[in-house]
Amino acid sequence: MDSKADWFQRLLLPGLAFKAVVIGGGYATGRELAAFFLPSGPQGGLYGILLSTVIWSVVCSVTFLFALKTRSLDYKTFFQNLLGPFWPVYEIAYILALIVIVAVFAAAAGAIGSVVLGWPPIVGALALMALIAAAAAWGNESVERLFKYVSVLLYGTYAAFVVLAFTRFGDRILSAFATPAPTTGWAMGGLTYAGYNIIGAIVILPVVRHLTSSREAVLAGAIAGPLAMIPALLFFICMAGFHPAIQGELLPSDFLLEQLDMPAFRILFQGMIFAALLESGTGGVHAINERIAHAYEQKHAKTFTKTARFAVTTALLAASVFLADRIGLVALIADGYRWLAYAFLMIYVLPLMTWGLWKLTRKTGSGEAATA
Repeated sequence: MDSKADWFQRLLLPGLAFKAVVIGGGYATGRELAAFFLPSGPQGGLYGILLSTVIWSVVCSVTFLFALKTRSLDYKTFFQNLLGPFWPVYEIAYILALIVIVAVFAAAAGAIGSVVLGWPPIVGALALMALIAAAAAWGNESVERLFKYVSVLLYGTYAAFVVLAFTRFGDRILSAFATPAPTTGWAMGGLTYAGYNIIGAIVILPVVRHLTSSREAVLAGAIAGPLAMIPALLFFICMAGFHPAIQGELLPSDFLLEQLDMPAFRILFQGMIFAALLESGTGGVHAINERIAHAYEQKHAKTFTKTARFAVTTALLAASVFLADRIGLVALIADGYRWLAYAFLMIYVLPLMTWGLWKLTRKTGSGEAATA
């Protein structure tokens, strides 16, 4: 671990990186919020969001602590320590999941390009894929800078959006939360949403190298949940003003931007979403690159080159664009994400919160845990 890493890298960067991975195509566009939280009504949706946040914080804390104690800075090492000889089960699930998740990003980018600029959907998808390939090719430092600067744009844009929304249709928002409505299904919605997104804690393992103590690992994980969920919470509150009609919108974000009737801010917001898709896709692909780079360097004693990183990224993205073009954004989120949630709860969260916690309590020092 880098003992000279500053407090930002140790405590905030893991949460910002986690946010970068989970915000993706459905979160930033509002499509995921409409699918998993709005069906439970405004109040029920808030319960579900709170449940997801707690799950993220708890699992991130244990994940970071386990990674620190076992020196697991890529997902292969992490799951070798957690699952032993069964670790390839996670790798298979992760690669399939990444293709589905990046396909959602590609579909969202295509939808944004079509709505805002009138492009054919494939053009926006290919533009995003090209930028992800370029960013992922440059390794850890490039990816971390992307997380940092896009986060500034993202939080600032969401804050401005909330202020404008309450200025233009705040009465609708307040009325939605004041009106009693059924909250059925909020727990399942929150669990499912947390379940398929929690993979982000594994995706960002490379940034865990900055942590220097167990206390920092637990604190960084606890902070990660709220850091990742605050933009979603703010956006959901604004969406609730148009419940239930907004549930059927392909891009709830663009629907709300039309209600604001501010063309310049609409372009800014959609640009922010595109940037969020870029950081999410880059984070997901970077985890694959880091896993391959680690194995390659151990076997050949050579550095995994930028050209090799670019080739791996391009292959993954090509499969994702094909899937996005064939299935579409709504279907990918509604069907694909639910199955991903069940898979990762079974092969990651359940083992971590049982066997993983037992291993952590059994070991009294990081030196012992490193040999586990």
